[in-house]
Amino acid sequence: MLCGGPPGGPGRGQAGRCPGKGGVCVRKVRRLLFNRITITGALILIQLAWLLAAFTELAYLSPWIGAGLSAMSLLVVLYIVRKDDNPAYKIGWIILILLIPLLGALLYLCFGNKRPARGMRRRFRRAQALTRPVLGQNPAAAAGLAGRPLATARYVARYGPWPVWRNTDVTYYPVGEAMFADMMAALESARHYILLEYFIVHQGSYMWESMLAVLKRKAAQGVEVRMMYDDLGSVAILPGDYWLQMEQAGIKCMAFNPFVPVMSLVMNNRDHRKILVVDGHTAFNGGINLADEYINRIHPHGHWKDTGLRLVGEGVWNFTVMFLETWNAFRPTETDLAAFRPAAHHPAPFTGTGYVQPFGDTPLDDEPLSENVYNEILAQALDYVYICTPYLSISNEMQAALCTAAKRGVDVRIITPGIPDKKIVYRLTRSYYPPLLQAGVKIFEYTPGFIHAKSYVSDDRLAVVGTINMDFRSLYLHFECGTLLYGCRAVADVKADFLDTQAKCRTVRLSDCRTGFFGGLWNAVLRVLAPLL
Repeated sequence: MLCGGPPGGPGRGQAGRCPGKGGVCVRKVRRLLFNRITITGALILIQLAWLLAAFTELAYLSPWIGAGLSAMSLLVVLYIVRKDDNPAYKIGWIILILLIPLLGALLYLCFGNKRPARGMRRRFRRAQALTRPVLGQNPAAAAGLAGRPLATARYVARYGPWPVWRNTDVTYYPVGEAMFADMMAALESARHYILLEYFIVHQGSYMWESMLAVLKRKAAQGVEVRMMYDDLGSVAILPGDYWLQMEQAGIKCMAFNPFVPVMSLVMNNRDHRKILVVDGHTAFNGGINLADEYINRIHPHGHWKDTGLRLVGEGVWNFTVMFLETWNAFRPTETDLAAFRPAAHHPAPFTGTGYVQPFGDTPLDDEPLSENVYNEILAQALDYVYICTPYLSISNEMQAALCTAAKRGVDVRIITPGIPDKKIVYRLTRSYYPPLLQAGVKIFEYTPGFIHAKSYVSDDRLAVVGTINMDFRSLYLHFECGTLLYGCRAVADVKADFLDTQAKCRTVRLSDCRTGFFGGLWNAVLRVLAPLL
């Protein structure tokens, strides 16, 4: 019985139709069983099971083979120990390898190294030969920026390398539906090109289909439209040939890092960015993907609280280059980027308050740029740091930065979801509460629903809004992006929105975090596995 009705009742004998729901249960089950992610996951589990069985059998048949596999695991553990890597990430893998020495080393070789595969690194190096020379810092653009914010901007410009800009108007959006309205208006205004790069694109959703109608019309009018989506991010909601459907509609399209049912290191590295650029002078960034929950047309986890920015001006250049670098890594197209400059299709001068510094972070290097930016904000704060994050799975370094800031008298507040999207990750998030609360960090949970916003704001002068979660995947494995704001009027908007959101939250107290002995053990297991989730 698929619908749970009584034998011979209305739930049977009617093509599996669910009474009172109007849906077809059999069709839902088929979609669940035969979609790409279910099939791919099943194939990977079969590979893991086969490898474990094969290695166990080999070890049983030959003590020498078993000893060799154990020796390989020991060598891999020693290799992990000597690596200049995050301790929490290393501990998780070391424990896994020691628990299953016959297979653990192979799992690490397939999934453990955070850097992308050699082929992907080679492609990006080729693309960076074109993009990196155009990212030099213009000294005039940074003129007037001083103190610790200047030091932060210099760090991001040197190790990003993403320059800081003036003459950029910034609009802050406290909810996705407000940003969506302006995204649609920007698409309608496009005359030359549109660039889209998103982690999730949901076919059939109101949000995406509304945008797609405009994109098709613009492409037919001669506007160049390029689109990238992460194949794993959209694996359950887009067909495998969606990129081809877009090409046939006149939209140049690429599925980033196609997800295949093979155990592979490269599957770890996803494009988690959310970027829309129109004609080089207008860009949108934030946590908002192209699906209906992000604009609250559906409510799978209560009210979906997300945030974003619109930039108009010189600072858009960073996002344009960010997109083109990834595009040209896999579809080499440009030899000259001059036509993409912000002023190329905007003859009027740009205006704006303060400074902006859009930046991208990648697993291509060993520089944890996003984590360092977050830690920089905590280190230089004098009055307050307010943080919104959907997930809290942090390294010892970031936990120490949060606790140290609170201990020296900085008002550190964090808002996390009240209704989780993933229960196991929600429990993991809550496992980090006790040491933070004991240090004086204030934690709030958003009772109306799910917080998907990723933002920091500090001392009325500095803020970050972007795609970067406070978890190991965002900080170490994914391609991410965000916008640093220095002295912009929008900084006050980020702060005001935080305080308004906090008023809708419940305050978390240390007594709320009691889990008992076995609950504490389960939390410890999750903490060990956190870098692997």
